[in-house]
Amino acid sequence: MPQLNKLRTTLPGEFGGDIAVPSPARLRTALTVFFALDGFVFAGWVVRIPAVKHQTGASASTLGLALLGVSAGAVITMMLTGRLCRRFGGHAVTVVCAVLLSLSICLPAQTRSVPALGLVLLLFGAAYGGMNVAMNSVAVDLVAALRRPVMPSFHAAFSFGGMAGAGLGGLVAGSLSPATHLFGLAGTGLLVTACAGPVLLRNRRASEPPATRTGPGTRPGAVAGPGSVAETGSVAETAGAVSGAGSPSGPAHRMSGATRRIVILFGVIALCTAYGEGALAEWGALHLSEDLHAGAGPAAAGYSLFALTMAIGRLGGTALLERHGQTRTLVAGGATAAVGMLFGALAPTVWLALSGFALAGLGLANIFPVAVGRAGALAGPSGVAAASTLGYGGMLVGPPVIGFLADRLSLPMALTTVTLLASIAAVLGYAARGTTRAPAG
Repeated sequence: MPQLNKLRTTLPGEFGGDIAVPSPARLRTALTVFFALDGFVFAGWVVRIPAVKHQTGASASTLGLALLGVSAGAVITMMLTGRLCRRFGGHAVTVVCAVLLSLSICLPAQTRSVPALGLVLLLFGAAYGGMNVAMNSVAVDLVAALRRPVMPSFHAAFSFGGMAGAGLGGLVAGSLSPATHLFGLAGTGLLVTACAGPVLLRNRRASEPPATRTGPGTRPGAVAGPGSVAETGSVAETAGAVSGAGSPSGPAHRMSGATRRIVILFGVIALCTAYGEGALAEWGALHLSEDLHAGAGPAAAGYSLFALTMAIGRLGGTALLERHGQTRTLVAGGATAAVGMLFGALAPTVWLALSGFALAGLGLANIFPVAVGRAGALAGPSGVAAASTLGYGGMLVGPPVIGFLADRLSLPMALTTVTLLASIAAVLGYAARGTTRAPAG
């Protein structure tokens, strides 16, 4: 099978000329940059949460309420973003949301009260949720065009971005104020968007399966060339034909009851694992500093180490899926994360806790991208939006839930809920066997 992400395909023109089809490699690179930017900006915020907590005088429970603003903003916009992607295209929505995310990141450091913090986090969450749905919608289309399960590679970029953002935050935490640090993140985000955004917009058609590309002198569904995707159909088209949902980039169709149930199942799997990611992002540093008395550097390094092992796991995600399949990947990942987080929450020393965080990151690495990717292959942007709303809802609702439990029990005991939900994800991953076709290799 040709390496579609390394070639530029041409279609016969009306007068014997050629029409260049945008390169999937360029689109993949630009999309990877946006995933990395998303992780970088988000991690830059989470490592400054302890400073913002002190600045606003918040307790654990009131901070949890303020963090609920991120959850509410994201969940409200996620389903709307699915409709916007169908109308304007996921590429354009991704760029717009990246601008909004970059502008809103500097606002939390300007607040001096918990209500004000909650309001600005509502705006930040809206931009964050919209960007994640739009990026994943574009990624699902590109996976269909490439006919390889490369979704984990995009989420690896998010993790590497998170690792870089957390690492940088740890380095500057002692020398820069939260306001200066987050203002720098805003400028970086706008600069990256200005560079990568035009590439994403110019290469919109590169994410279409070749069979759907048309031009002067060609008919819809014309074969792009020997051995191309057009000869066999894309993964997304096959899934769409089975579910009645259509291809990811096609018009919206109402999901059948059976398809909706499968999409919800994968959404719940994503929720269970994203809960753990959100918990470690927003409470990991506090656990290390307040419960285990780690310094500012080691405390910030906790999330960075978690992001590193998650990124490493996602880099190998495509090979793992091709070798072992979806079910084994989901079950093994959930079990590994459950064991790791048990150590991370209850270990008596900083280094044992860090080891648990690392193991949890490795286990959670591929569960979310597999779940969202399968939902998108079944139902297009609607499936991505539904699964992402549940999934990212877990990432964003988890921190306030843990805040309430920490006040009533303790933060280590609250973090053991991550182990519980990771175990549930493993069980549901086994229950999801046979519900969809395995990713094409």
